[in-house]
Amino acid sequence: MPGVYEVAPGVYRIPLPLPMQGLTAVNSYLFTGADGLVYVDPGFSDDANRQAIERAFAELGHSISDITTCIATHHHWDHYAQAYAWRGEIGSKLYIGHEERHSILGFDLDAEVRYPTQTEQLAEAGAQAVSRAIAEGEPSEMEQNTPYGPPDGWLSGGDRIELADGGLEVIATPGHTRGHVILRHTASGVLVTGDHVLPFITPSIGFEWSPEPQPLQSFLRSLGQTLELPDGALLPAHGPVLGSTHARVKEQIAHHDERLAEVLELIGRRPSSSYEVARQMKWTRRARALDDLPVEHQMIAISEIRAHLEMLRLQGRAQTVDDDGVLRYAPASDQNPRASSSATA
Repeated sequence: MPGVYEVAPGVYRIPLPLPMQGLTAVNSYLFTGADGLVYVDPGFSDDANRQAIERAFAELGHSISDITTCIATHHHWDHYAQAYAWRGEIGSKLYIGHEERHSILGFDLDAEVRYPTQTEQLAEAGAQAVSRAIAEGEPSEMEQNTPYGPPDGWLSGGDRIELADGGLEVIATPGHTRGHVILRHTASGVLVTGDHVLPFITPSIGFEWSPEPQPLQSFLRSLGQTLELPDGALLPAHGPVLGSTHARVKEQIAHHDERLAEVLELIGRRPSSSYEVARQMKWTRRARALDDLPVEHQMIAISEIRAHLEMLRLQGRAQTVDDDGVLRYAPASDQNPRASSSATA
């Protein structure tokens, strides 16, 4: 629901509208900094977003010009675009995780091939038609009109943003994107988790222009590191605030354990590519077949399965078989002489 919600003393959640199907709002979070307002994940850059922010700020007795610092938990447009646009308009500074530089600096609307890493992986997965569709796709009007470019500075784990009351500790949590960060408010103990930990859904992993080779491995490590932090209320980018971040992290770890077991069972029937495994599974809450998804969502689904198969290989539970350029996976106990050892990971 639109409005302003105080989620901890001096910490405000401001839901903002999104022009996307299936994802209608993003949570932004407002803090009072040492020399002005610090605003986290201020949404997508369009008129509806701007108007929602102006109404919320007026309710708190502020204006947009009071913002001195914006922080984006990651570079996806629903978190980054408005903050980037404000740099020239109001002179606020924008900061984001250092490892986001790969996708931000590499992003090229005029590139011959869209999502170059993913198109190669899709072809290797046996999804040649999806690979061609992604490679040949034209940038949408939204892509062409969204403000996007480098930030004013890069954040690393251990950095701290000073506030009027305490500070925001930066924790690197690669996985959803390779430079994703979460923020711990030292005064209240709440955790602003971006898309790293969400209350009802499990975030995608590695959906970015320049993904890392093993996003699931990084994501599971990041979840483990999140459990090592003092528990606090979960302030997610999408959905309601929850009382315990740790409880939801444990649920997400369990989900991926179940998904790994499911994928291992499927390749136990016969060596399979990421595409073949993805076609045997159901997607979204509506349990849709892979072929019924939009092509970009097919790419995300196949990439997710590839990440799980790679995780099984890294764990020594699966091995790969090169079938004329298509990479198939089989359980590690499979004695196929063409299978490669996970020791090479």
